[in-house]
This record gives sequence, structure tokens and C-alpha cells, in this order.
Amino acid sequence: MSDELPVPPPIAREVFTGEAWDRAAAFAELLAGPGVVRGLLGPREVPRIWDRHLLNCAVVAEAVPADVRLVDIGSGAGLPGLVLAIVRQDIEVTLLEPLLRRTVFLEECVEALKLDNVEVLRGRAEELAGKREFDVASARAVAPLDRLLAWAMPLLREDGELIAMKGSRAAEELAEADAALRASGARTAELVSVGHGKVEPPATLVRVVAGPSSERGRRRRRR
Repeated sequence: MSDELPVPPPIAREVFTGEAWDRAAAFAELLAGPGVVRGLLGPREVPRIWDRHLLNCAVVAEAVPADVRLVDIGSGAGLPGLVLAIVRQDIEVTLLEPLLRRTVFLEECVEALKLDNVEVLRGRAEELAGKREFDVASARAVAPLDRLLAWAMPLLREDGELIAMKGSRAAEELAEADAALRASGARTAELVSVGHGKVEPPATLVRVVAGPSSERGRRRRRR
């Protein structure tokens, strides 16, 4: 497999429009260059940057409401948080990442792409609980759903949403997290499919809606 950055597929022009196109192309170069050199992305992922990473993350925007404050938990190389900020200039994105080398990379990307709707925070979700509140929390390949709920739910306002990118095990993870969903004070939980006609297969998300904060706090104390 070649480790060269591929030509963007035609559908990328439809997903990334206007200024988002130039930013997406520049981000692809950053991922394939400094991202690989610094170990944020494996060399074998370079040929798949557009279809597996950029496009797969961009279609998550279909599930994100307008004009929200979004926190991307364990942002890593900025997937999906930085991509969402590129395609959705109406949202405010916080990239939350505990590792210094990753936050340095993210800060450099934000500056290079001239994104004024993004902030980079070094830290863990548990440390941010009670200090900040968001409308949406996103995550990709960070942790199993039960653990992710414990991190994300304290960061959400009532009726806020956790949008977790999951693969073929999404339905199984959702079923296994039944007890954690009840304990976290979740109001609803469902599978959502996005990116039809844009990515193959479509991206599978688990969307969890948070209940009242008092309810979530009470349920956590009972554990």
C-alpha cells in the first residue's frame, strides 16, 4: 500500500464547500506530514485520509444541531472535532485532549487553518466537569460507550447530546451499556446512520440525550 496522500475523491468537493475545501485539503496535508511524523496517525492510514478520516468525520455534521457549543473528547489528531469545525462554521468547537504532543499539533492546525471557531484545551473530561457546559459532545474511537458516558454526560446541559462514532459493534455496545445509560441519567439513546451517498458504508453513530443535571447527579450518587 502506498503511503502517499491520494487525490481527493469527487464527493469531497460536495462535502467540503467554499472555504472548507481549502481547509480540508490543508488539514489532509498536515495529517499526512506532521501528523504521521509525530505519531498521531499511522503511515498506513495516509492513503485513507480522505475516505476513512476526513469524509467519515465530516458527515457526522449531519447529526449536529445548528449554532451549538461542541466538545470533542479525546480529540487526538482532531478527528472528528477539527473536521466538524471546518465544515460547520456556525458551531463553537472545543478540542479536549490530555496529551501535550497532540494539543501542540492541534494548536498548530487551528492556526494554520485560520479557524476562529476552535479552542484547544489540554486535559481530561473528568477535570472539566462542573466547570464548563456544552450542547454536544463528540468522540471517535476513544473508549467503550459505558466509559464514554461517564466522561461526557457531566459536560452536557439538559437535552444536550453525546454523539459517539461507532463501527459495526454500535448496536452491541448500545445494548451492553444499558445499565450505564440508566446510571448516567440519559433521557434517550439511539443509533443514527449518516453520510448516505457520501461514504461507504455510512457512518454509524450512537446518540444519547442527557436528562436533567439533577437527575444525573442523583443517579451517580446512588451507584
